[in-house]
Amino acid sequence: MDLSTLQPLLSAIHGARVVCVGDLMIDRYVYGSVGRVSPEAPIPVLLRGSEQAMLGGVGNVARNVAGLGGRSVLVGVIGDDAQGREAKALVDQTPELEGRLVVEGARATTVKTRFVAAGQQLLRLDAEHSGAVDAATEAGLAEAIAQAAEGAGAILLSDYAKGAVTPAVIEACLRAARANGAKLIVDAKARSLAKYGAVDLIKPNALELHALTGLPTETDEEIEAALAQVLADCTAQAILVTRGAMGMSLAERGKPVRHVRGVPRRVFDVSGAGDTGLAALGLALAGHADIADAVAFAVLASGVAVTKIGTAMVTPSELIAAEQAAGLPRAESKIAHLPLVIDQAQQWRAQGLRVGFTNGCFDILHRGHVAYLAQARGWCDRLIVGLNSDRSVRALKGEGRPVNDQDSRALVLAGLSSVDLLTVFDEDTPIDLIKAVRPDVLVKGADYSPATVVGADFVASYGGQVRLANLVDGFSTTAAIARMTSSGKTPA
Repeated sequence: MDLSTLQPLLSAIHGARVVCVGDLMIDRYVYGSVGRVSPEAPIPVLLRGSEQAMLGGVGNVARNVAGLGGRSVLVGVIGDDAQGREAKALVDQTPELEGRLVVEGARATTVKTRFVAAGQQLLRLDAEHSGAVDAATEAGLAEAIAQAAEGAGAILLSDYAKGAVTPAVIEACLRAARANGAKLIVDAKARSLAKYGAVDLIKPNALELHALTGLPTETDEEIEAALAQVLADCTAQAILVTRGAMGMSLAERGKPVRHVRGVPRRVFDVSGAGDTGLAALGLALAGHADIADAVAFAVLASGVAVTKIGTAMVTPSELIAAEQAAGLPRAESKIAHLPLVIDQAQQWRAQGLRVGFTNGCFDILHRGHVAYLAQARGWCDRLIVGLNSDRSVRALKGEGRPVNDQDSRALVLAGLSSVDLLTVFDEDTPIDLIKAVRPDVLVKGADYSPATVVGADFVASYGGQVRLANLVDGFSTTAAIARMTSSGKTPA
């Protein structure tokens, strides 16, 4: 999917109503660090740090619909317990998300707790009640589905086999879809797809497709054979199988299988990527996109989701940035606007990586700059550079500066292996940028003292470090300009 298709699609889906039905849960992440093995057993000892809770299961589908610009309605079941009340509060806190939750008193709200260190899951602890919901809850869900579907363009049924998706709930979704002309899409964990009836599309992953058919699902040819079998065994109009790095493959009745590839991405966490893909697919179809564009949109959205930690929500700006970066050389892809820099810094820290920050004009890049940035990168795992805009360089250095404009300076800097991410700032000092990024390590040159480094007090307030990098004698932009001037050459 290129930008000429993506941007009109994002406009078309804005405000589209999508109903998300199914198994609701809380995804809890406990982050910490591991520095030793327990003397009691051969297991790592996690030193607890931060904790984060978010809606999971169909809740993650619903919040991704909202995050992508749609109007999302969440229909699910919670228990009459503290976790159920927490789930309701998380719904209420999410903009553009309407909750229609049914409480079943004897049921425990499903919670998945993941313990994470250095970007790796150490353990997942599940607390759940996976039996089918009772008759009263079924009736409540059916009523909520009928009401929520008015004006909806799609109904997404997320079946995690936790008991909410019963035959009566499936039938309620089928009736609501027919009554409102909505697309009904199922994300299935069932052993048979026949139970869902004549839905518009079912979305298993490759492992689930293998379990359904007993056939191998590695190559395109194997996928096509398995899809043909599963279509013959159910009444769905289409099957879309998600294949991780291989993208997605779509089988529609009477048509050849289409394989849609994604851009290879660095994978940090696959949890929730299927939910993101389902949300994007349903929202695109609700916005009247054709199936090919909807699948390409789903591939793009799920590809962005796996680059984030946890059951993360994907936004339109991230999709645009990802599509832009896919067509850029490596250096240009490192140059980002502030919201993406903030998000990336948070992701790196969640992976247990130390984030460093430095800033400067970097007008005529020379040996001293290269050594300085290499030393700064040696003190952290990822280095973010704040680059003074042309206006702020003139304010600091006077007329005639910079010699090179900000786009040229940014591209040259981004070409250095020591620079992981770069953003341009227009203020006279980088204090606002430092407060937004919250670096673990703040680096400036040895011509400063810790007391004179902008942002030093702020970084120290949360336990960050301030480091002073050595300067290479005889190398500076001012000296370079002076040499060019004395030799009769005027800086361009």
